[in-house]
Amino acid sequence: MLETFFISKVRVKVLTLFFSCPGEMFHVREIVRRTQEEINAVRRELARLEKEGLLKSEWRANRRYYNVQTGYIFFPELVRLVAKSNGIGAKILANRMKLGKVKYAILSLGYVLGKDVEPDDVNIFIVGDIVLPELGLLIREEENRKGSAVNYTPMSEDEFVFRKRRRDPFIMRLLASPRVMVIGDETALMDGSG
Repeated sequence: MLETFFISKVRVKVLTLFFSCPGEMFHVREIVRRTQEEINAVRRELARLEKEGLLKSEWRANRRYYNVQTGYIFFPELVRLVAKSNGIGAKILANRMKLGKVKYAILSLGYVLGKDVEPDDVNIFIVGDIVLPELGLLIREEENRKGSAVNYTPMSEDEFVFRKRRRDPFIMRLLASPRVMVIGDETALMDGSG
């Protein structure tokens, strides 16, 4: 999907790497290995992205390391784009029909950014008439990919609307948390009707 917006295949791979692990630093050879692209093409993209202010580099011993600048003006938008184009976000979109009638699919921003989350935090919240075995398959694939448990909550639309109207603490905390909307309209999510 990112290829729709970015012409360079190498840039898409580099952006996906950095925005899939925004807190990490990578040296050039590691970026080449993970993207499986030519070193000169990777260096060109790194130079462009650093000049743009999206990446920052520093030398450590004899290696140049790069990391993403979280203060970059388009950082939030790029995080959301990558989250919908990669990993569980992309799988939810690709399997939307198999999952049933999905009204909302939400990823917590902390989860997307790879931050440590509390055990009771919800990483993935899905509202609608959900086919639970299909969702379970996607969650297990994500857990295998991440190497850790994924805390997810499926909920019917009726229950979500009821609990939101009653100002249920779980729903209020979820709505107050930073998120990535994979499916659904942010305004409809927040309004009184659900």
